Amino acid sequence: GKLTTGQDLVLAAIRSGKAKVVLMANDCGQSTQKKFTDKCKSYDVALTTEFTKRELSAAIGAKRSLIAVTDPGFGKKIRQLLFS
Repeated sequence: GKLTTGQDLVLAAIRSGKAKVVLMANDCGQSTQKKFTDKCKSYDVALTTEFTKRELSAAIGAKRSLIAVTDPGFGKKIRQLLFS
């Protein structure tokens, strides 16, 4: 319950304010990259493209290119590790 995956669900989490950090694969499609970069910027959600689809999929055990961290504590720790 700390993560949301898939384009539609991640987009809903961003819009609802539940997403604390979005992890987007750096090898996903250009339209997806633009869409989520713009959404994260307009909703002031931290975004990282540090990982590939393969790395993100391996981390959660399912094939995904977008992950939203929705747990506040988990999101804070991810931000500390990735952005500092």
